[in-house]
Amino acid sequence: MYCGFGHADSGFVPIFIYAIFGSSRQISIGPAALTSLLVSNVLGKIVDSSDALYTELAIVLTLMVGILECIMGLLRLGWLIRFISHSVISGFTTASAIVIGLSQAKYFLGYEIDRSSEIVPIIKSIISGADKFSWPPFVMGSIILAILQTMKHLGKSRKHLKFLRAMGPLTAVILGTSSAKIYHPSSITLVGDIPQGLPSFSIPKCFKHAKSLIPTTLVITGVAILESVGIAKALAAKNGYELDSNQELFGLGAANVLGSFFSAYPTTGSFSRSAVNHENGAKTGLAGVITGIVMCCALLFLTPVFEYIPLCALSAIVISAVISLVDYEEAIFLWPVSKKDFLLWTITAITTLFFGIEIGVLIGVGFSLAFVIHESANPHIAVLGRLPGTTVYRNIQQYPEAYTYNGIVIVRIDSPIYFANTSYIKDRLREYEIVVDKLTRRGPQVGRIYFVVLEMSPVTYIDTSAVQALKELHHEYKSRHIQIAISNPNRNVLLMLSKSGLVELIGKEWYFVRVHDAVQVCLQHVESIKEDHMASGSDSSPEETESSFFKSLLKQRGEDSSVAQLESGTNNKPSDLKHSDPLSEPLLFQKS
Repeated sequence: MYCGFGHADSGFVPIFIYAIFGSSRQISIGPAALTSLLVSNVLGKIVDSSDALYTELAIVLTLMVGILECIMGLLRLGWLIRFISHSVISGFTTASAIVIGLSQAKYFLGYEIDRSSEIVPIIKSIISGADKFSWPPFVMGSIILAILQTMKHLGKSRKHLKFLRAMGPLTAVILGTSSAKIYHPSSITLVGDIPQGLPSFSIPKCFKHAKSLIPTTLVITGVAILESVGIAKALAAKNGYELDSNQELFGLGAANVLGSFFSAYPTTGSFSRSAVNHENGAKTGLAGVITGIVMCCALLFLTPVFEYIPLCALSAIVISAVISLVDYEEAIFLWPVSKKDFLLWTITAITTLFFGIEIGVLIGVGFSLAFVIHESANPHIAVLGRLPGTTVYRNIQQYPEAYTYNGIVIVRIDSPIYFANTSYIKDRLREYEIVVDKLTRRGPQVGRIYFVVLEMSPVTYIDTSAVQALKELHHEYKSRHIQIAISNPNRNVLLMLSKSGLVELIGKEWYFVRVHDAVQVCLQHVESIKEDHMASGSDSSPEETESSFFKSLLKQRGEDSSVAQLESGTNNKPSDLKHSDPLSEPLLFQKS
């Protein structure tokens, strides 16, 4: 740890508070290396760590962080955590496990190494201090680590030895303490003196510096949320339950607010202790309560015993726990399945390793958001064709046997339509008008597209920008004698189209319940175009024939349909179109 005060207080009082208000079943609340590093780095620039003001500022900082977390939880801002994808969390936990594991190496090697959340300074420090290497702590730590890993493996692989997994850490402590008591090795660092007694109640002071602590409060809160909730989400996923992010935020905030009245500094979910909790089979928040009770008893009665615990034994417990969090298997799984998610995993892991935990997560989340925005602004759009022998229309790329009709293009938009993607959708629709796909086509032979059927059942929402884009598209199509038909919009979308006047503009008779209904009507009109053109012969140009035809279409519009009638499908077939067989194809003429 990096702050000399309040460790026992931070590890004792907030545990009980979080057990009441928090939602994670495995996370362990208390002093964390990263938070301690941030506190010491920031407060060290304001006042010397030996000054009493240092402690007071840290306690005030705890209160401010807790208040901000509580506010975020009460305002239900936990949804922000949804943008932390599983790939980001996996990459973050993998890199963090490596950094935390290496930071524990000093207890194995027998000399101090630089404290950092980045891997390069830690490795440089390990290499530069190699001449101070000490064998006794390395041997003891390695033996205890090997015992822990063996007990863990046996506990996982053999059901009747499952208890060994939970007994591992206790065995490590007993072995280490016994060795220290018997042999008294001078080169092995022990825990040392721990102040006896419970923390006393006191009100935070020194609020005159609160303004200067606001930026630090925001940073620590952000890191606490990203780290704690990230850890909690990862452990929740591993244990098969859903995490309530809002409750998690409020639980962390309450633990910090009430902890500040007992001289605690900013506490968060401890990566290493949470990993130990998970590894030892913690299934409910009761694990935290038991931990708090044990700490209470330890602070009152057992501090003289803990004085002889070797730090290398505790380090072995932490390293054993974080080894299982190195999720390289996820990267192997993602590579063939999703290159995008693999990229997210890799970016998060590398940036976390080389630029620190908080920066790594922020960059990972940033890339996640960039991918989300890109997908939303460039939605999937499919050209549909009819499956033979059915009235079902599916993506022609997914179902090559599906066929299309001459003069008609059927397009399905697989996302909400809003300001960010209207331009992309319009561009794609123009492409479908111009580019004649080399597909199996049926129906009357015509030279170009006359109808664009928009299948809108996947469209859950449209905004005014989308409405305006559809109006512009309608006018653009109208100038080229192309008619839009709308198929199966949901109620909210239909209401928006009606209120905006788009229903009247396009024509109520061009709204359909099914794609098949729209296609049958369009086929009839395509046949009429074909017949009119053939009847006119050379006396009229194709443009004049098309123009007169579309004028006749405008005259056919009914003005007595409401939105409810549109939804019921009572208004979307001309009276002269009859379907005796839903699988039949009226007005289809196969050309030999």
